[in-house]
Amino acid sequence: MIEIKNMKIEDYEEIKDILQDQFDEFWTPGILKSELENKNSKYVVAKENGEVVGFAGILITPDSVEITNIVTKKSNRKKGIGNLLLDTIIKMAKETKRSNISLEVNEKNDIAIKLYKKFGFEQVGIRKNYYNGINNAIIMTKNFYL
Repeated sequence: MIEIKNMKIEDYEEIKDILQDQFDEFWTPGILKSELENKNSKYVVAKENGEVVGFAGILITPDSVEITNIVTKKSNRKKGIGNLLLDTIIKMAKETKRSNISLEVNEKNDIAIKLYKKFGFEQVGIRKNYYNGINNAIIMTKNFYL
């Protein structure tokens, strides 16, 4: 059974050495740690049998909420973990009383784009050559009607 909980520094310590191998091209461990220490960021973890198998984060700005990442461990993909994480952070975003939630996703990441569309996100723009100076980022937003 997958449990979603607020991310703690202990969770970071568990995954910091495997971030780049097991969670794709993710930020450096130092960037994740600084995000956890940022009072405007909130992170959750997905755990299965006590092991971190995914995590997601949001950054709360004065006007909106931005999804910083949703990441599932490679060996645990296709189990619905991304769905659970996205559902959780959308609920967290609604609690902030902001009008929308937005994100950037690599145009080549068809699985993520499909997931975001399933949850009601719409494409609102493109950032050219955003990923590695090659791939475009698709900017997607979900508006809340409070």
